[in-house]
Amino acid sequence: MEWETVIGLEVHAQLQTTSKIFSGAATRYGSEPNTQACAVDLALPGVLPVMNREAARMAVKFGLAIGARINQRSVFARKNYFYPDLPKGYQISQFELPVVGLGQLTIEVNGEEKVIGITRAHLEEDAGKSLHEDFHGMSGIDLNRAGTPLLEIVSEPDMRSPEEAVAYLKKLHELVRYLEICDGNMQEGSFRCDANVSVRPKGQKEFGTRAELKNINSFRFVEKAINYEIERQIDVIEGGGKVVQETRLYDSAKDVTRSMRSKEEANDYRYFPDPDLPPLVLDDAFVEETRATLPELPDAKRERFQKEYELSHYDAGVLTATREMADFFESVVKHAGGGAKVAANWVMGDFSAFLNKDGVEIANAPINAEMLAGLIKRLQDNTISGKIAKEVFEAMWAGEGDADTVIEKRGLKQITDSGAIETVIDQILADNPDQVQQYRDGKEKVFGFFVGQAMKATQGKANPAQLNELLKEKLKG
Repeated sequence: MEWETVIGLEVHAQLQTTSKIFSGAATRYGSEPNTQACAVDLALPGVLPVMNREAARMAVKFGLAIGARINQRSVFARKNYFYPDLPKGYQISQFELPVVGLGQLTIEVNGEEKVIGITRAHLEEDAGKSLHEDFHGMSGIDLNRAGTPLLEIVSEPDMRSPEEAVAYLKKLHELVRYLEICDGNMQEGSFRCDANVSVRPKGQKEFGTRAELKNINSFRFVEKAINYEIERQIDVIEGGGKVVQETRLYDSAKDVTRSMRSKEEANDYRYFPDPDLPPLVLDDAFVEETRATLPELPDAKRERFQKEYELSHYDAGVLTATREMADFFESVVKHAGGGAKVAANWVMGDFSAFLNKDGVEIANAPINAEMLAGLIKRLQDNTISGKIAKEVFEAMWAGEGDADTVIEKRGLKQITDSGAIETVIDQILADNPDQVQQYRDGKEKVFGFFVGQAMKATQGKANPAQLNELLKEKLKG
């Protein structure tokens, strides 16, 4: 039997506010346990939550970016369950009326576009964290995360393969970072994913029984976890069993999913409107003010890069993968006065390679856009060759100054004097009569030998185009 996979993703994006969603406590990552939890977060008697305006603005910003309906009146609800790191015994979330309604994202897989529906995006508070590693026979509770603002983004079950799920997740990750509403740091838990996975016979309209894979924190693990779960469910059904609706955890060390608990339905949480919080009402002015802050979105930027800079679809995609990279590239082109393709090659090539090698962000790189543009200028005006440019780049990265300083200090100016290059060629030809004869007898591969000798004699400074042209003339005899 042929099987079809059905996948829906629930993504928790931690909003980049400086304070929590219902209190003034800080949201900084990495602080000592329980140093960023105030009376509201601890649910002490008599305290009341107060909505964070910035969290609402960020939610609306996301909704506008995906073309969603903004519910200008939304309601907070209490989601009731017991867990040691949930001090109130309930989580404040949104249920029946979320702030963001139906929207969509377009993904691309294997060159084909597909629209993935987004059911909703709602605001909620995060829970605390249970710590098991540092305590023998006990668990510790850190409430620093309690009350941290989250935007839960729920997709339609529109994905049919792990590859589509990863493409959607990456597109969402890219978008929230462009909007500057979430830093997207998956290792720190500020962007995490639950995957709902089911299988059904190909052609069947009804969905199969789904399993929810909780808190997967990397794109690679999402793909691996879904792949494993698909195979597991097919094996269960083909073995005569039934898939159970449940929550499962992905064990990346063993590359398996394992059962965590039976999957609760919404009514198990006894949702009801939070009596301490009035409805969240957003007027037209608030929505339009937020709309005015939207940046150029990734898809629009990619399309513009292809048209304005005549870049390939691939190059435009790489350069717009992050807002920081796109801004850096455009700044390089501006300071260089053109040469978009050359700039693209340097930004995607050496610059990106050195960023990855040293593990630094663009903002902290030792070479800024103006410095890289200066190097490109010297390459384009033939002051240095492509090979020398790489040496100059490495010296700049090491902190030796801008391109002109390095070129001057190291004496790297390209030799463009035809007379000087001819003198070098004449000497090489005189020293290697056998190779000259081989070339004239039709062994053209020997040409590379002469180029190498000339570059060695000029310490790589001879202009390659001039050298090749003059060498060909001399070898004609």
